[in-house]
Amino acid sequence: MASVMDVMKALDAFAPFSAAEEWDNVGLLVGREPSRATKALLTIDLLPEVAEEAIAVGADLVVAYHPPIFRPLKRFTDRSLLSLAERGIAVISPHTALDNARGGINDWIAEGIGPGDVRALVPSESLPPSEATKIVTFCPADAVDRLRDALAAVGAGRIGHYERCSFELRGTGTFVGGEKSAPRVGEKGRVERVDEVRLEMVCPTQALGLAVASIREFHPYEEPPIEIHSLAARPDRFRGTGRRLTLDGPLRLDDVVVRVKARFGVGRVQVAAPAGGPATHETIGMCAGSGASLLDEAIAQGCTIFVTGELKHHETLAALARGCAVVLAGHTNTERGYLPVLAARLAADVPGLSCVVSTKDRDPLVDA
Repeated sequence: MASVMDVMKALDAFAPFSAAEEWDNVGLLVGREPSRATKALLTIDLLPEVAEEAIAVGADLVVAYHPPIFRPLKRFTDRSLLSLAERGIAVISPHTALDNARGGINDWIAEGIGPGDVRALVPSESLPPSEATKIVTFCPADAVDRLRDALAAVGAGRIGHYERCSFELRGTGTFVGGEKSAPRVGEKGRVERVDEVRLEMVCPTQALGLAVASIREFHPYEEPPIEIHSLAARPDRFRGTGRRLTLDGPLRLDDVVVRVKARFGVGRVQVAAPAGGPATHETIGMCAGSGASLLDEAIAQGCTIFVTGELKHHETLAALARGCAVVLAGHTNTERGYLPVLAARLAADVPGLSCVVSTKDRDPLVDA
């Protein structure tokens, strides 16, 4: 039987919660991880009608894209959340973790516009905990194997599915032992030159203390040289905030609008185009929901169209002044069409879980 924890693990494997924006509130918001999860209802917003629908269809879990709990609470009175909590129905929100994931909402938008090269406007940066630092020592060649074994035993040298990973570089080390030294190689008081090997291995931060102790224990020198280097996170062009699509073939703005409408399943969008703008476009920026924070970055990267849900009036004018057209489809319209994709993925990744998309979830704004 599937559990809420199983769904959390599946979501985290595909759209890591750690990759969400810092200001966001993602993950399990209501419920307990061990609780069963045989049926999940997917929605963009947890409206009262959606909460009632979750109860009516017998859902154990609601995956609400927008977090229904966003800021710290002083009181817990929300009717929708209370009705779900009283019945033991859990609530998970993936929000910007799902935007930023490879194969997530922003990639889905790009696929709907056309084939081409897709990159994150602002790449995610990450580093596996096992590679957070690098520890380095210098030793005689006959000590390398035992030092590598000792460091590996405390967790150093793990890269992905590989262990005992290291790098060796041969060279010459020099030292002069002081009056109180007791060198194990050569004599104190004179310059000694020793054929040495530089041995370096990645190491988890929490294992550094043991790694240093291991070097001191197994190194042949009285004062073993030890260096520790913090490693920078690595940018990932396929994950991150927003997307930049470089089309295989240029499109007119009208063509882009037609494809955006089809992708989002809407009959109308709002379009603003700069006077004298290009007849065709090759580079398009996009961001699900509200993409104002990425507009400058998109223009800086050569985007001449920016597709998003909403912009403020002055933000639209600023885009036009810089020669960039904007296509606005409505905040949740840019997100809702992805729910069937997510439902199919979760059902495939979590055996025993049935996923349905809410029929009550809707855009709060309607044409009148």
